[in-house]
Amino acid sequence: MGILRHLFLCLCVLGIVFPMQGTAQAYRAFNLLTVVPLNATDFEVIEARGEGARGMWCAAADYAIHALRVPREQRLYVKTPRGRSISGAGRIGVVFTVDVNALGVSPSRSYSVTVRTAGLSLPLHHAYQFCRDYELELEDIFYPRIRR
Repeated sequence: MGILRHLFLCLCVLGIVFPMQGTAQAYRAFNLLTVVPLNATDFEVIEARGEGARGMWCAAADYAIHALRVPREQRLYVKTPRGRSISGAGRIGVVFTVDVNALGVSPSRSYSVTVRTAGLSLPLHHAYQFCRDYELELEDIFYPRIRR
């Protein structure tokens, strides 16, 4: 009887230390923003560190290409513009989708990059180019520019 009691106690402790999550695991994008999967085609990018639209598009494209395995020629859409997060209280986020049929509005294109307009779209390969903002070149490390 003592063994079962200890086993039960260990399982309770493990349940507290390692709680099971009811949702899919969050994804850490190339630029370190968190991406939360919502379903097979929709996901939310959580704003952090004052990232702008380029950072949000980068994280969304990174997730779509590497986690969802969507072809780079496909378009990425803003489903729900920047606002209160739907995946966690007290956060700001943008819901993106790779399914044009999931949009509640007509898809649109723009020359400016924003996350404040529902239906706005970019090709994945274009959005993924914004991740280059976060790459470091060796010359940046070994030969920093002298400020004058």
